Order: sequence, then structure tokens, then C-alpha cells
Amino acid sequence: MLTPAQMAERTGVSIDTLRYYERESLIQNVARADSGHRRYSENDVAWVEVLRCLRETGMSIDQLRHYCELGAQGSHTEPERHAMLTEHRALVESQIHERQIALRLIDHKLSFYAAAVSATADSVGAEG
Repeated sequence: MLTPAQMAERTGVSIDTLRYYERESLIQNVARADSGHRRYSENDVAWVEVLRCLRETGMSIDQLRHYCELGAQGSHTEPERHAMLTEHRALVESQIHERQIALRLIDHKLSFYAAAVSATADSVGAEG
């Protein structure tokens, strides 16, 4: 069982984010030590990693909440959860495509500047 600090370090999410996820019912049934302090399981770690992935790729808190609510309802909601993730995957693919286009443009500009810097260095060397 992990303390909140250990959980934050392990998952890369802040303690405040963990508390926020609990308030938003994105993480449920977190165990408590005898002292009342939160204790996270390996299942909690895996779930927070899923939440983090989905958030970092643009899924809204409302969408995450709905996804979690569906999960809490049981296996009969798997088709809807599958559809949500399929739609989200398409969004992520689109983002990747847009980033690849941006990367090509950046590479083009870098080539331009590399040629200009090289030409400037050659002309300075020829004068010296």
C-alpha cells in the first residue's frame, strides 16, 4: 500500500490531483490506514496511469467522469466504454498527425537556418 506521497511519485500526478480525482469520483474506494490516512493499491496506481494518459491526450474531466460512472455500472457498459475509447483514439491519432506536420515544418525551417549559418560561416572564413 502506498501513501499519497508515494502514489504521487509513482504516477507522476500531484497529491492535489489525486485528491481532485477522488472528489470528482474518478478514483473510488481508496483504502485508509488505521490513522485514517489514504493508502493506494497497485490497482489504484494502474487506474491513475490510465486517467493520466487520457487527460494528457485531451479527454475532459466530464468525459472521464462519465467513463468512470460507466465502469462502476458493470460489464454491460463495456460497449459504450469501448466506443468512448475508440473515439478518443481517433482524436489522439489526429493530434499525432498534426504534430507530424508541425515537425516537418520545423525541420524545414531548421534546414533553412542550417544552410544560412553554414553560408555565413563560409563567407567569414573566406574573408579571414
